[in-house]
Amino acid sequence: MAGETSPASRAPAAPASPKSATTAAEPTGGLIVGYKSKAQEARSAKAVRKDIGAKAAQTGEKLSYERRLGNGAALVSLGGVRPAKDVTKLMDRFRADPDVAYAVPDRQVPTPALESPRDPARSSEPSGDTDRFSEQWNLFEPTGGMNVPDAWRTSTGQGVTVAVLDTGITKHSDLAVNTVAGNDFLTDTFQAKDGDGRDSDPSDPGDATKPGECGGKGSRSSWHGTHVAGIVAAADDGKGIVGVAPGAKAQPVRVLGRCATPDSDIIDAITWASGGTVADVPDNPTPARVINMSLGQEGVCTPPMQLAVDQAVQRGTTVVVAAGNRGNLPEPQDAGNFDYASCDNVITVAATDREGNRAEYSNFGNAVDISAPGGELLTSKNPKNGILSTVNSGEDGPVSESFEFEEGTSQAAPQIAGLAALMIAANPALTPAQVESAIKENARPLPGTCEGGCGAGLADAAKTVASVSKGAAPPAAGSPSSPPSDSSSASPSSPSSPPSSPSPSAGTGQAADGKDLSACLKNTCEVEVTSGDTIKLDGTAGVDEFTVVSVADNALTFTASSGNGAQQSSGSQTSPGRSTINDLVVDLISIDGDRAIIRLS
Repeated sequence: MAGETSPASRAPAAPASPKSATTAAEPTGGLIVGYKSKAQEARSAKAVRKDIGAKAAQTGEKLSYERRLGNGAALVSLGGVRPAKDVTKLMDRFRADPDVAYAVPDRQVPTPALESPRDPARSSEPSGDTDRFSEQWNLFEPTGGMNVPDAWRTSTGQGVTVAVLDTGITKHSDLAVNTVAGNDFLTDTFQAKDGDGRDSDPSDPGDATKPGECGGKGSRSSWHGTHVAGIVAAADDGKGIVGVAPGAKAQPVRVLGRCATPDSDIIDAITWASGGTVADVPDNPTPARVINMSLGQEGVCTPPMQLAVDQAVQRGTTVVVAAGNRGNLPEPQDAGNFDYASCDNVITVAATDREGNRAEYSNFGNAVDISAPGGELLTSKNPKNGILSTVNSGEDGPVSESFEFEEGTSQAAPQIAGLAALMIAANPALTPAQVESAIKENARPLPGTCEGGCGAGLADAAKTVASVSKGAAPPAAGSPSSPPSDSSSASPSSPSSPPSSPSPSAGTGQAADGKDLSACLKNTCEVEVTSGDTIKLDGTAGVDEFTVVSVADNALTFTASSGNGAQQSSGSQTSPGRSTINDLVVDLISIDGDRAIIRLS
C-alpha cells in the first residue's frame, strides 16, 4: 500500500488497529499468538505448550498448541469454533501476558466462489486451437489497456517465478509449459475437498458448495486460481490467450478451498513461496520473486499477516494484492478496511473497466497503489468487457480446459504481478520497493473517472519496463499495439509480440557450432545463432533442418528443409517478429551485429 515502511522498523508488539486489538470480528477456532523475541516461548515449542497449558488451567478452556507458523508465531487451538465474545476474552488473557507481543483471531478468508463479483449466468467456452489474443483488450487497447505488447520488446518475464496464492490450478494447455511445482497449504480436510490436508499437490478439485454449506445457496466451482495463473503467465503458443509475462513461470500455491481458509494457512504459504521455512514442508525449490494474492475480506491487516509480508519482502519478493470487490455495496469499501489490501509493503491494486473508469465493484482509497484492468460485466452486459483467461468447464470437479471472461480486482492484481515479473527479468537487481515505485511513477492518468482514490493511475507496462531496463531503448512512441487483424494468425503477430513458448513439435537438435539445443527447447529459452548455423529438428513440425543464411541489417534470412532436403523453403524476418514455415514457428527476438536470438516452436 502507499506509504511503504521498512520491515525492520515495524514493532511486532503494536496491534494492526484498535479494532483488531480489542475485538474478535467473528467466531473462530484458533488464535495466532506472537511472543516477544526475548521470551522463551519465541524459541521453544515446549515453553509454548507450558504457557498454553497454564492459560487453559486459568480459564477452564480446552486450549492446545497446534504448530509454529512460518513467521514464528504460535497457532493455538481453542478446541472448536468459539463465539466472538469468548474469543475476545481469550485474546485478552494472552495480551495481558508481558511476554506476548500480539494475539489475534485465526480468521477465515472466504472462498472466491462466494466473494467474486461474478455473473451467475456466465459460462465457460471450450478450449481449442483458436487464437484469442484479439479479445484480450486489457493488454493492448489504447484507452483501457496496459500497453503490454510494447513491453515484450524488452522482456517477457524469462526466469522469474510468480507464486499464485489461490485455489490451486487445473490442467490447461495454455499453462502446462509455464508452471513450476507448488504446494497445497490447506490443513482442514473439509476445506481442502481433496481427501487430505497439506501436501505437495496444488491441484484444484473445485470449491463448489451445496445449498446450506457456508451459509449460502450453493455455488459452482470458481477455478479462480487457474484464471489468475493464466492472466500472469499463459504461454504464447499461437492459440488461446497470452499472459502478461509469457516467459515467466506461475507457481500454484493452494490456500483457498471450500467455504473459507484460515489466516494461518495463508501465512505459511507466503513464507514458503518467498523462500522461507515452514515446519514439515520441504523448502521451495524455486522461490518466487513475485507473489500474487487475489484474496481478502473485510478487516485490517493483523500483526502476524504483516510480519509474514515483511519477511517475504526482506527475502526480495514483491507482494501484489487485490484491493477487494466491495465498491458497489450500499456502504462502499475503502481498501484500507480490507485485508490483505491494507498491509504495508504490498502493492494494492484496484480495478478499471474498458473505458478506464474505476470498475463499479472495485474498492478504492488511500491504500490503493495502482489500477489495472479488471473488466466490467454486471453493468455492461457485454461478456467481452471482462478479462479473458484460462478456467475449467466443470461445475463441481474439473472436467475439461476452457476459457472465460471474468471481472474483479482478482483479475487486475495478476496483471500487476505479471508486470513485476517483466521488470525483474529485465533488471534482476530490483528490490520490491523499487518495483512498486517504478510502477507508480510510470503510470498514466485514468482515462475515465474514479471516486475515492485509485492510486497512481492506470499501469503502463511498456513505459515501466523501459524505465528499469539497463541499456534498453524505450518503446516506440504511440498508442499500445492493436490486436492482429487476422485472428487466425499466430498470436500475437504484431512486431511487439512476445516469443512463442516451445512445443514438443520443435523436437531436439544440435546447432552447427556444436552447442546442444535440446535442453533449450525443453526449458523455454532462447538460442543465439549466426550465419551458417544449422539446427536439426525431428520433423514433427514439417521441418527437418533449419539453416541461418545471413544475419545482417536487422534481418534474419533462413532456409528450412524437410524430407532429406527434397523440399526446401526460405524466408526472412526483421527484428522483432515472427514467421511460419509448415508448422514451425520462427520467432526473431533480437539482432546484435551478426548474431541473432531466435526461438523455434
